[in-house]
Amino acid sequence: MSFFSFGQTAEIDIVLNDAETRKKVEHKTEDGKKDKYFLFYDGETVSGKVNVTLKNPGKRLEHQGIKIEFIGQIELYFDRGNHHEFVSLVKDLARPGEMAQSQTFDFEFTHVEKPYESYTGQNVKLRYFLRAIISRRLNDVCKELDIVVHTLSTYPELNSSIKMEVGIEDCLHIEFEYNKSKYHLKDVIVGKIYFLLVRIKIKHMEIDIIKRETTGTGPNVYHENDTIAKYEIMDGAPVRGESIPIRLFLAGYEMTPTMRDINKKFSVRYYLNLVLIDEEERRYFKQQEITLWRKGDIVRKSMSHQAAIASQRFEGSASSEKALSQAKEEDD
Repeated sequence: MSFFSFGQTAEIDIVLNDAETRKKVEHKTEDGKKDKYFLFYDGETVSGKVNVTLKNPGKRLEHQGIKIEFIGQIELYFDRGNHHEFVSLVKDLARPGEMAQSQTFDFEFTHVEKPYESYTGQNVKLRYFLRAIISRRLNDVCKELDIVVHTLSTYPELNSSIKMEVGIEDCLHIEFEYNKSKYHLKDVIVGKIYFLLVRIKIKHMEIDIIKRETTGTGPNVYHENDTIAKYEIMDGAPVRGESIPIRLFLAGYEMTPTMRDINKKFSVRYYLNLVLIDEEERRYFKQQEITLWRKGDIVRKSMSHQAAIASQRFEGSASSEKALSQAKEEDD
C-alpha cells in the first residue's frame, strides 16, 4: 500500500472548447525556439474542459479541492523567484473529497482582460496561461497550458513625418526624412536622404532597426539592444545635392508592437539608426525612435501595392503614380 493516497495518481489535461477552430501563432520560447500557441485577444472569453484521468482504476483519489486559474504574469530573469501577476482569476471545479473514477470539469472565464501583448525577451518574459490544480496534502498535481495574446491598435490619428539633420561642422550636413513616425508591423518605411554638404569621404551608409529592451527600475535598470535589421542605403561616395530614396519593408522582420512601461516592469522600444562610415572607418550615426503597432487581419494588399501607396503619399511624384499602376497590374 503506497503512502500517497493508497497508490492512486492522476493526470490532468486542459482542452479549449474552440481548439479545432481557434488560430495558432508561432511564439518564441525562452530557449530561442518557436512553438505554436492558441491566439487570444483582449476581452475574449477563455473556456474549455479539464479532464482528470485516474491512472489506477478501482482506487480512490483523495484531494483537497480541484481548481483552474487564468494567470497573466511577468517574470524578470534576474529575479526568477518573484513572478509579478497582473491577471489572476480562479474557478473552483470540485470541493475537497474523493474521486472514484475519471472526471471532466467545464470552466469558463468570461471576457477576460488581457491588457498586454505576450513577449519573450532577453531579460523578461510576459506570459498568459491556464493552470489546473488538484490540491493534495503532500504533492499537488498541476498542469499548465500557455496561450499567446496579441494587442490590436487602431490607425493613429496623429502620424507626423520625421525630419532630422545630422552633421559635422564644415564637413558634413545631411537631412533625412521619413514619411511617418508610427508604423504597423507589416508597414513600409518610406523616406529620403539629402546630402547638403559632403567634405568627408563616405564609403558606406545604412539604416538599422534597433530594438531596445529595458527592465528594472532605479539603479537596477538593464538595457539590451538588438539589431533587428540592416538596410544598406549606399555603397560609395555621395556628392552634394544628391538625394537617396529609402524603402524598408517591415513584414520580413520579427518585431512586436512598441511596449512602454508595461506594469512598471519593462519597456520595448524601436529606433531607426542612420549609420555613415567614412574611409577611415569612423562611424557617424543619428537615432530616431519610431512607434510600432499591430493591426488586425483585414484585406491584405500586395507589398508592391502597399509600397506604391506610401511612396505616392510621401513623394507626390509622377513616378510614384506609375509605380502604383504597376502594383495594381501585379495584383490583377
